[in-house]
Amino acid sequence: QVRLVESGGGLVQAGGSLRLSCAASGLTFRTYAMAWFRQGSGTERDFVAGISWTGSTTDYADSVKGRFTVSRDNAKRTVYLQMNSLKPEDAAVYYCAAHDGRTWNTGARQEEYDYWGQGTQVTVSS
Repeated sequence: QVRLVESGGGLVQAGGSLRLSCAASGLTFRTYAMAWFRQGSGTERDFVAGISWTGSTTDYADSVKGRFTVSRDNAKRTVYLQMNSLKPEDAAVYYCAAHDGRTWNTGARQEEYDYWGQGTQVTVSS
């Protein structure tokens, strides 16, 4: 059974930082591209950042470029999202997702992702 478990969410003041983690099990992690999505209150789920199975290619939403960094540790089967300079508009439930690494490319649609985590809440106070 495939599981993606996010952690690291919480309450932070605007301008602060958080590091999200997503631990994977039940799949050959090193062959999957990974991504982070988020869904704020009353909004659609949007792409935040993605990373190829090798880690050599990353992709970011314009709204987070220069502030967020996605990385992965294949030995630990974990993908990370370092979030700096957080803004109130970054508040959302953050989800990680896994995509077959052989077919992933930047701009992959949400429907193409094979597995999803349950999400972790990020709250940013102004």
